[in-house]
Amino acid sequence: MKDQEITQVIRSWEGQNKAITDIFTKYDDDYYFNEVAPGRNRAIYLLGHLVAMNDLMLPMLDLGEQLYPELENIFITQPDRAVGEIPSIGTLKEYWTKLNEVLAGHFGALSGAAWLGRHTRVSEEDFQKETLRNKLNVLIGRIGHMNYHRGQLIFLTPKA
Repeated sequence: MKDQEITQVIRSWEGQNKAITDIFTKYDDDYYFNEVAPGRNRAIYLLGHLVAMNDLMLPMLDLGEQLYPELENIFITQPDRAVGEIPSIGTLKEYWTKLNEVLAGHFGALSGAAWLGRHTRVSEEDFQKETLRNKLNVLIGRIGHMNYHRGQLIFLTPKA
């Protein structure tokens, strides 16, 4: 795969991040305690979920330890409202910004060959059988994941 194609995937990642960041900076913090649809997740939960999921990429891509491992139980293992106290929207926005800065720094430093290397959740033996189980494929999957939740967040738009 050419470096240009990898750059395109990274730019797609950046575009999804910008779109989600724009949503989370659009309204007052209280607005994010609303559900995206009746009986569905609140926007604050989705932000925490996105931070927690993207934070898992650090160890998965062999880029270091998670920055916010405490979010995993709150926003991945447990459904919305299952945990009594969660971080504030302001704190989650700070985590989102910091995590994206850290990930962007790592992404820009990885070579094309590194992107096509195995991620840490696949064994060397399994990777030899399926070389598409690589770091770039993880990033592509996370782009889709963010886009899915961005679609949910669009329902927060106030009705005229």
